[in-house]
Amino acid sequence: MTRAVISTIGKDRPGIVNAIAEIVNDLNLSIEDSRMTVLGGEFAVLMSVAGGTLPLQRLETKLGRLAEKLDLAFLFRRTAGRDNVEGRVPYTVSVTAMDHPGIVHRVASFFSSQNINIYNLDTVTERAPHTGTPIFSLIMEVEVPPEIRIVELRDSFFYFCDDHDLDGELRPS
Repeated sequence: MTRAVISTIGKDRPGIVNAIAEIVNDLNLSIEDSRMTVLGGEFAVLMSVAGGTLPLQRLETKLGRLAEKLDLAFLFRRTAGRDNVEGRVPYTVSVTAMDHPGIVHRVASFFSSQNINIYNLDTVTERAPHTGTPIFSLIMEVEVPPEIRIVELRDSFFYFCDDHDLDGELRPS
């Protein structure tokens, strides 16, 4: 089975998901994984599709035409799938703080410096009830290598969060 990752972004409007899903379905391909969201008035799609080589070639062509028609930025990349992550332990990280620049960079740097892979990351900024203070929240999934001691990682993360005025949690996924 061959795989491809598709990325599109364009002005949000009804029918984008239907148009993409219809082409995928008509080519008898399978949507394995996807993320779709509106960010700042733009609708973004990130989708993993699997199937035969020829149908995937047709998909690239048809989605290219659809992207032109709907004025979408479009990227199509064939992939072999995820690398083997055997032995790595999945953990969920959550961080909440009063919003300020640099939170994602600091948190990503903390985990990157320990060779911990981030494989999913979601952020949102919302207003606190009553005060209206912007509150930033981050939830991400990471893969901890087997050579890292979880107790030491938890302690390091606790002190890291304390040093940066972050409320953080690290728990098994």
